[in-house]
Amino acid sequence: MPESAAVEAEFAGPDGQLVQRRWAEAAVAEPFERLAPVAAFPVIPGRRWGPGWWWSATTGRHVTHGSQAMCMQLMLLDRDPRVVALAARPVRLIWRDPDSRRTLTWVPQLFARYGDGSALLADCPATAEPAAGRAARAAAVLEAACAAVGFTYRRLMPPDAVVAANVRWLAGYRHPRHRDAGGLEQAVLEAFTTARPLMAGAAAAGETLTTLPVLYHALWNGHLVADLERPLGEHTLVAPGPAAGDGEQEQHGR
Repeated sequence: MPESAAVEAEFAGPDGQLVQRRWAEAAVAEPFERLAPVAAFPVIPGRRWGPGWWWSATTGRHVTHGSQAMCMQLMLLDRDPRVVALAARPVRLIWRDPDSRRTLTWVPQLFARYGDGSALLADCPATAEPAAGRAARAAAVLEAACAAVGFTYRRLMPPDAVVAANVRWLAGYRHPRHRDAGGLEQAVLEAFTTARPLMAGAAAAGETLTTLPVLYHALWNGHLVADLERPLGEHTLVAPGPAAGDGEQEQHGR
C-alpha cells in the first residue's frame, strides 16, 4: 500500500481546469464541498437508472448522483444534523501501486463535511457485499489516505428496505416551506410533547391535511422522532427529538 504522502489529488480549479496536488496538502487547503465534480457520472445505455440531481436541505443546493444507491445515501447524509455540506465526486485520488508499479486512480462518489471540520469520502455500493478486486484495493488506499488527514473513508451500505422507504417519504417534506406551513409548527410540536400515535397528534394540532406536512418535516429534521425501522403509519409513536427547540438547522432549511 502506498504511503499517504505519495497519494496525489486531482480536482477542478476555479477556471474549470484540472489541478493536481499532493493529497495531504489538498485535503487541508481545498474546500472540496464547493468544487464541481472532477468526473461526470456515466450514462449507460439500457440501464433504467441514470444520473440525476438531489436538492439538499442542508445547503439549499443541488448535488448530482449517479445511482439509486447514491441518491439514498445523499438522503441519509442530508438528514444527518452533523453534516453541513455535501458534494459529488469532487476529487480523484492518484497513486502508484507498489506491486504492479502502475498508476492507479479512484474517484469517491460522495464528500460530506461535518460541523467540526472533519470530512467523509464515501462510495455507495448497491449491495452489502464486501468490496472486491479494484474496489477493495482502492478502499484500502483511501482509508489510509483519509486517516492521515483526519478524514474518514467508508463504503456506505444500503439501509434496510423499511428504513429506506421511510426516509424517502420524509425526504419529500424536507423543503423549508413545510416547516411552519399555515403557522402550525408550534401546534404540531406541542401535540407531541409526550409520545403519541402519529395521526392522533396530527389531528390534535389541527386539520390533518395541513398538519401532516409540518409533522413530516419535523420528523425529517429531528424536531420529532419515530422508529423508522418499522413502517411509518397512523399508529407510529412520535416523540420529541433532540433537535426540538434548536433553530440553528432551520437556516439551511432542514
